[in-house]
Amino acid sequence: MPAPVGLPDNFEDTIDPIQRQLLAEECILVNKDDGVLGHDSKKNCHLVQANGDILLHRAFSVFLFNTKGELLLQKRSKVKVTFPSMYTNTCCSHPLFRNDEMTENEALGVKVAAQRRLYEELGIPKEDVPLDAFQYLTRIHYKATSNSIWGEHEIDYIFVIQRDVTIHPNPNEIDDVRYVTLEKLHELKNRDDVQLTPWFKLILESGKLPLWWKNLNNLKPFADHDTIHRM
Repeated sequence: MPAPVGLPDNFEDTIDPIQRQLLAEECILVNKDDGVLGHDSKKNCHLVQANGDILLHRAFSVFLFNTKGELLLQKRSKVKVTFPSMYTNTCCSHPLFRNDEMTENEALGVKVAAQRRLYEELGIPKEDVPLDAFQYLTRIHYKATSNSIWGEHEIDYIFVIQRDVTIHPNPNEIDDVRYVTLEKLHELKNRDDVQLTPWFKLILESGKLPLWWKNLNNLKPFADHDTIHRM
């Protein structure tokens, strides 16, 4: 895929070297019903094309709560390619086009990817977040541009975990972490100097996150694996 119109072919040379390496990873391309179509580089999956399209790909969002019921937030690093310096839920990323992250039964492959990224971004050991701790609730479909070059267009798997974990944030990925109550999250959201990522804001303002938050002790009634919520 060529660079967006008006940009040189080597425009990605200005990107942080570590983040540039990650753009070579292969994401899973899907149709609007989450059927696998193939794969493409993370770079191509996040470029805004000349016609405004962005390749639809599979993703996940983890909402990790401690045993006090507080949600772990992260502030994305300023060197992130998409939505830098924005606050978001605990971990948001993509399963890759490889066998262990493509197993679809009970979203096992996406759970494996989420466990991997919780370690890569936040330094959370796998033993702190075993696969059976991931409660798979549902999927959302959304599209958002970060700027004229980069954006997201995802079928996003939603996972909730409630455990106390060890955290060692990766400074290339994260500028800040904090646990918040729902009240504190609303206060943060209303600050002029704070921006939330589009997917996080959508899930919060749709009422879904507050509902899940208030029912952490029994999320089974909110599990809906058949519906893809179009946001």
